[in-house]
Amino acid sequence: MSASGPPLWRVHCQVLASRALVATSFVVGAGITHGLAPESLTLLRFLLATALFAPVVALRGALAWPGFRALGGYALISACMVGFFWAMFEALRWTSALNAAALYNLLPGIAAIWSFLLVRERISGARLVALVLGGVGALWVVFRGDPERLLALDLNRGDLIFLAGLVAMGLYTPLVRLLSRGEPATVMSFWTLGTGALWLLAVNNVAVWRTDWAAVPGEVYLGIAYLAVFTTIITALIIQHGTLYIGPTRVASYGYLSPVFVVLVEFAVGHGLPSAMTWPGLVIVVVATIVVQRGAGGVKPS
Repeated sequence: MSASGPPLWRVHCQVLASRALVATSFVVGAGITHGLAPESLTLLRFLLATALFAPVVALRGALAWPGFRALGGYALISACMVGFFWAMFEALRWTSALNAAALYNLLPGIAAIWSFLLVRERISGARLVALVLGGVGALWVVFRGDPERLLALDLNRGDLIFLAGLVAMGLYTPLVRLLSRGEPATVMSFWTLGTGALWLLAVNNVAVWRTDWAAVPGEVYLGIAYLAVFTTIITALIIQHGTLYIGPTRVASYGYLSPVFVVLVEFAVGHGLPSAMTWPGLVIVVVATIVVQRGAGGVKPS
């Protein structure tokens, strides 16, 4: 247990559970992305999450104006989330859920670079090797173990869009640590979601009035509700809480397991299993996760 905080094993379990939820977002997102424009899907997700979160924060007596400086920090954090979720919905129009989940394995490496630059988080040799392994595993899955496709950089449009979203999301956990003022995770999560909704309202100010909301299929709204509650509110709370106790790189490294969870979810819903050439890549990312978690190093004391 840390000197002042929950047992670290509990934090690790919570973060692992949040990554399992995140993995389901690729499957759900792929199922609803053709029912509504990506920016509108993301807007509804943030608006619903903010509306559901507000009573929780209010009941805890924490729904107070944070000040313009703090609000600017929350807006900066939410810009990373907004960019990522828009990229995810748009990318899933052009690529598969498994490809997106595999590319998600590049996030720990991207986050590690941002973390070093912004909060000077140390990365041990073992964890650096694991970050490289995670990247290799991701590429293996995306290119299906075909060296010719890798050398030709045979990435589709959706893959490239999602990569851009990952660069933005890589800033998320370092900024949480850098801009945290010691407030509860619920408060930071609420204002992050709220400012994210404002970003999206600014982008969608015309589309909101032009969209025929009554014509949107009911399953799209159900999918958005699931994403808002389980893969936005719950995961945001867990990730922000976990980042403060085990560091940005360790939190992000659990993302390596996303393609494994996606395979399990897709199999559970009857989509079958991926090709045999994909499995070595999945094994690599599991090994990478274990190495990062066991590796020495951490965040420098502030």
